[in-house]
Amino acid sequence: MREQRLVFGEVAELYDRARAGYPAALVDDVLGFAQGDGPGLRALEVGAGTGKATAAFGARGLDILALEPSPAMAEVARRNCRAFPGVRVTEASFEDWPGPPGGFGLVYSASAWHWVDPAVRNRKAAEVLSPGGTLALFWHRVRWQDEPLRDELDRLYRRLVPGLYAQGPGFPGLSTRRGEGSAGDEIGASGWFADVTERLYPWSATFTADSFAELLMTQSDHRLLPEDQRTELLDGVREIIARHGGEVEIPHATRLILARNRPALAL
Repeated sequence: MREQRLVFGEVAELYDRARAGYPAALVDDVLGFAQGDGPGLRALEVGAGTGKATAAFGARGLDILALEPSPAMAEVARRNCRAFPGVRVTEASFEDWPGPPGGFGLVYSASAWHWVDPAVRNRKAAEVLSPGGTLALFWHRVRWQDEPLRDELDRLYRRLVPGLYAQGPGFPGLSTRRGEGSAGDEIGASGWFADVTERLYPWSATFTADSFAELLMTQSDHRLLPEDQRTELLDGVREIIARHGGEVEIPHATRLILARNRPALAL
């Protein structure tokens, strides 16, 4: 798991260029749920990456401590958040970071919560949140409908990388990602949180053959493939997109889970 987390640092600049940001409506909804207008709200970010979500929340005036275990990713995040004096990026994993109990009104994680040890994440989030504080988790996923491209990619992955296909990689999202559908259930069942709420924000992205391949190159499960196998896969993806006119529009959605720290259990 640690190897997969840190492999992102090998392509930090590409990750920053290829990965999508987060919708303003999502930030609005998180702050509304947290009952804070931004300035003065103290937030902890788990897995900042290159600062895609960090910058979105930093622009609202939050006081943010952003944790990121990869030094290369953390450096890009610092660069992207220079304009926001309330943002501080620290190189640490959530599991190893010695956070103060009850020190934050908001804990959020953008496309990174699945990297945190399940035995630690909910309890520790509750510990560092103030009574009634907000936990916000969100990530992007492809929402295939009837696109012929999807069927061609499905056959390509099944043929070339059946092991990867079986894991249900989040992008290109050909099969269901294991455990993702139960994220809200896990938070509610932990006993640490109440008022669990889920929201969805649809959007679309247009890719060329090269931009699609670049995004795949930022996926840890793809990066860990043997080089010859990864090259063959990416060449196949480019050929499929070329057959579809060289450019494709793919529907996505950003999923948000919100929950409130139970005051009686908060430390």
